[in-house]
Order: sequence, then C-alpha cells, then structure tokens
Amino acid sequence: MDVFSVHKELIKDYSEYTSSLVKVRDQRIADYLKQEEDNKVRWPDPWLSLNPGFESGGTVGELAAEGVLRPECERFFRDKKHAEDPGERSLTLHRHQREALEAANTRDSYVLTTGTGSGKSLAYILPIVDRVLRHPRPGQIKAIVVYPMNALANSQHHELTKYLTWGLSRSGQKVRFASYTGQEDQEQRDQVFKRPPDILLTNYVMLEYLLTRPHERGQLRGAAQGLSFLVLDELHTYRGRQGADVALLVRRLRDACNAPELQFIGTSATMASSRTFAEAQRSVAGVASRLFGTHVKPERVIGETLRRNTDTSFPSTAELRGAVDAALAPTTTAHGYSELASDPLACWIESTFGLAEEPAEHPGAPPRLVRSPPTTLPEASRALAEATGAQGEEGRKRCEAAIQEMLQQGPPTRSRPGACPTPGGRSATRESRTERVILPSFQG
Repeated sequence: MDVFSVHKELIKDYSEYTSSLVKVRDQRIADYLKQEEDNKVRWPDPWLSLNPGFESGGTVGELAAEGVLRPECERFFRDKKHAEDPGERSLTLHRHQREALEAANTRDSYVLTTGTGSGKSLAYILPIVDRVLRHPRPGQIKAIVVYPMNALANSQHHELTKYLTWGLSRSGQKVRFASYTGQEDQEQRDQVFKRPPDILLTNYVMLEYLLTRPHERGQLRGAAQGLSFLVLDELHTYRGRQGADVALLVRRLRDACNAPELQFIGTSATMASSRTFAEAQRSVAGVASRLFGTHVKPERVIGETLRRNTDTSFPSTAELRGAVDAALAPTTTAHGYSELASDPLACWIESTFGLAEEPAEHPGAPPRLVRSPPTTLPEASRALAEATGAQGEEGRKRCEAAIQEMLQQGPPTRSRPGACPTPGGRSATRESRTERVILPSFQG
C-alpha cells in the first residue's frame, strides 16, 4: 500500500466535501480560503516516525531450556496462525520483555514504559503464566489484570486464547482465563466464581463492583485469597481524582484478598518526560509507588532497549547524493534486507525518523538510543537537501521523492532473515492515529 497516495487522496476527498457545502461568491473570502489551503492550515502535513528495532532477549524456547521458564511455556508462546496451528517456532522476546520476566522472578513490583507495539502485554502475561504453572493452586485466581477500556480487555482475551488454547489438546490447556468486564451475561459471570480462572481480565469499574456488591464481594474474597499479581494496564490514564480512586481500590483489593505479598505490575507507553531515562525511572517509580501503595524501585522501571536496523548513522555527503539518485532511478529489482540496511539514504532516514541518542547522565556513560521525535516529510526533505547540497525547490522535491521511495521499500523487506514476528502485539485499533502516519521500519 502506498501510504502517501492514500493520505493525498484522503485529504483531497475531505477538501472536496467541505468546499462543496458552500459556494463562496466574495472574492476576498475565496482568496483567504485559498491562502489557508496553500498554507495547509486545515490539512497540515502528517507527522512521520519509524517503528524501531529492539534488542533481542532470546527465544521462549531458549529460556525454557535454561530453566528460566517452565517447559510448557515453549509450547504456549509460539507463532500461531489459527486455532489448529501449534506454531512453527517459539516467540523471540525483546530485551525489555526478558527484563520484565527477571523482575517478576524477584517478586519485585515493576513498571514497563515502552512504546506502542513493543509487546508490553507479553511482559506481564508470560511471568504470570509461568508462575501459575509453577504454583497451580487449582480453583484460585492468581492474577487480576485491570484495563481502562473493555476493547483492550477483549483484545487481550483473544491473545490469551491464541497462546493458551490454539494448537493444544484439552489436557494441554493448563492455564485458565476469563473476562469480567460487564459485557458478559449472568451465566458467564456466575461461571467465573463457580470455577475461578487463573487469570481474570476486568476494568476498574467492575473491580469496584466486585468489592462493593455483597454477593460478589464474598465470592471474590474466596476465589482470590493470596492473590499473586495485580496488573494495571495503561497506567498513565489513572491521574487526578480517578487516580486517587484507583489507588484506594488497589489497597482495598489487597486487604480483601489477604495478599500482603501482592506483586504489582504497571504498563504505559507514556509516563514521564525527562532529559534522561534515569530521571524518568525515578519519576515513574515515585508515581507507581503512590498508586500501588508499595515501594517500586527506580531500577524496576523498565524501558525499551533499541538497536539500529541500518549499518551506520553518519553517511557522507557524496554517499547521500548517490543514494538519492539511486532511489529515483527506475528499477524493477527489489532491495533485499542487507542491501537496504546498508543504503546510505536508509541510514539517514532511520536517524531522522527513527532513532536519536539521549544525553548521558554521567560523564563517560554510553549514550542510550531513544525514539526520535516525529517530523514531517517537508521538514525532512529540507534537511536532506541541505545535507546533499541540493539547490532550490526542485532539489528539495527530489529529496522528498527519494525519501518517499525509500520508505516505500521498507515493508517488503521488513524482516531480518530468520527473525520471528513481534511478540505480544495488540490490535491496531487500540490507539487512534488520526494525526500521525506511522510507517514500518526495516524489521519486524
């Protein structure tokens, strides 16, 4: 799909629709509206960014072989396509997912602050499933996962269905899960307490009802005694009065379930804006400690560890000029991954749209790769024109066309040889992206 053509057609259709509603007769008003259109006041340029590459944390199969995970996890967490598919290969974890697993194994509470599409859900589902397998306790709820929206709970229910039931015999389905979101009928709600699942997916409103309705409160107390995990997804949504309500709800739940050793997990793509990640860790740890009512160590605030997909971040001027010419030259040969990763223009694009280095907190400390702030295509093309010495508006437009062409080559070559799909991803509907165009990077 040509995302730039889609965007252009979308703006064209909206513009024609809005202009068809009124016939402007006053020339001064018509000139003003034309000036607005030329200046892109109503339809500004979209922000562009690249999905980054993550450092690997090893495969689930490797962790199971090392004894970090139970052997059953290797059969559960695989790349599955349909209900009868056992999966050809186990998932490859990102480093932050492995760090989350290590944090869970210490029984410390932790917070995962990584970007959208980074597999945050797997960073708590995997350690929960592993704990359930190690300490079964049939008939008891071991983990409650709280979502701010039912759409997220429903999406996660599907992911759990895929991992814990697809391609498995009835006897091999050893971890049970259920939803209690207010969308279930009475029979389904009753079944939750007649045969308590290992993992309960809910929202904070329904969790409040579970603690206040006399009948349900008694059932929850019996089913969730000694609760092991409480997960708050999208932690940044709990602020102000709502945050105070949820903080009190968390404390009441811990008391009701007689769970003094309850392990808290929070996830969020956006929690704090700081100069360095270490500063963000301290800030997020303070917020999470107040919300959870337990101490969260700054080192247990886990961020993403990024890596470059291309070979270098500093191509020369001559290399960039040649790469721009090559991108615009007519060709029928598609780039392979290694070819694209070594292309000077692709390297420049990743540094412009994808990655930046945050300042080191201490002298001599290695720089940390972070996501670049989104930019627009015209701004990037002006920067490329300056870097290559392209002259005038024609030179800028050539640079813009070259950037578009290179970005379009990304999707067909987005996987490294032998790479596994991104684990733990959610439905694309989970976050509105009306103001940004997110283009894929050169890896899965």
